[in-house]
Amino acid sequence: MRIKNANSQLDRLSQTKSMVLIDPGEANKQISRHRRNHSQHYVTDNTILKDILVTQNKEGILNKAKITDKGKKLRKNWSTSYVVLSDRKLDFYKDAKELTPNVKSGSKSDSIDLYGAEIEWTTEKSSRKNVFQITTVSGNEILLQSDTDITIQEWFQAIRNTIDSLGKGQLFPPLSINVWKSSSAEMLHHGAELKGKKNEQRKSLVFKLNYSASDTSDRNRVKTRLKKFISRRPSLKTLQEKGLIKGLDAGGLYRVSGNLSTIQKLRFVVNQEEKLNLDDSQWEDIHVVTGALKMFFRELPEPLFPHSFFEQFVEAIKIQDSKLQVKAMRDLVKQLPPYNHDTMKVLFKHLRKIVVNASTNLMSTQSLGIVFGPTLLRPDNDPRNMAVYMVYQNQIVDLMLMEFDAIFC
Repeated sequence: MRIKNANSQLDRLSQTKSMVLIDPGEANKQISRHRRNHSQHYVTDNTILKDILVTQNKEGILNKAKITDKGKKLRKNWSTSYVVLSDRKLDFYKDAKELTPNVKSGSKSDSIDLYGAEIEWTTEKSSRKNVFQITTVSGNEILLQSDTDITIQEWFQAIRNTIDSLGKGQLFPPLSINVWKSSSAEMLHHGAELKGKKNEQRKSLVFKLNYSASDTSDRNRVKTRLKKFISRRPSLKTLQEKGLIKGLDAGGLYRVSGNLSTIQKLRFVVNQEEKLNLDDSQWEDIHVVTGALKMFFRELPEPLFPHSFFEQFVEAIKIQDSKLQVKAMRDLVKQLPPYNHDTMKVLFKHLRKIVVNASTNLMSTQSLGIVFGPTLLRPDNDPRNMAVYMVYQNQIVDLMLMEFDAIFC
């Protein structure tokens, strides 16, 4: 609200978009005016007045990716959203049309509460430029991005200011005073009631402060315990190593092909013995990692099952008696060179974990046999009867997966 003179403190210019309200009892003080920009007017004096600054909501188009939902990691999937920043929330819509009254209800794709949230720039979570991350107290992690430097800087600053204004780390949101957004006539009407409402708000403030002070110690203890618990929470890598999170439920593991150029890039990194971090966003597609592993075994000068053992494994799989068949396989595996034996054991142990999740990834022992049979064992320069050989190759891998404990005991 612009103050024209000392006797008409409740008047304002109609074009003003943001307002500064002052105490009517202080209207007779000398005040100076300075326009900072086209949307805000600041009333200043030698001392800071107890003003209430009301800023407009921000909205516009940004690229968005939700990578964590209530602590659960999600596959990063970028999409364009129409973002609306309000007093303490960030709302995401498919487009600006959903903001209309007849469409808005129930059409919101996502919304996050900024109270207690953290915001920071990140270069590790995405290969895109101009990316920052918002982490909420409920365990959600959102990435926002724009190719325009000025746009993303403005959004980062606006969201950070909103978070700071809410009071980071407090147990309750800061107390707010209701400011009415209405026409000039409505402001005049509400201005007459401002003094009475301030008295009510003062009483409410005293009550809430007393309530908060009486219970602060208990809440601080709870907060400290939660912080310690979260800080001791094991990393994703640790949980994977312990087998608590396997990440093996993706559909068509080893059957679905990943991006060939990315697979070749991963292969180059491994071959050059560079420092490899599979948690890097460029390897986030699990089919790239599985494709690289298949390529490694496929391009070995000699397959994991040596050429000299090929015919013996074929003869073993032809045995009709199941017990004798497993015994023959176990004897052949024991005769393998140490490197072949140990690598084979690790590989099949890994593939067994995939079979355990066959209900979600749809990869049974037969499916893995079809994928890995021709890759792990093949005759040496003998293209004859390839169709027949393929049946035996698949059956050998299938049997070794089903009888893993007996064969690799």
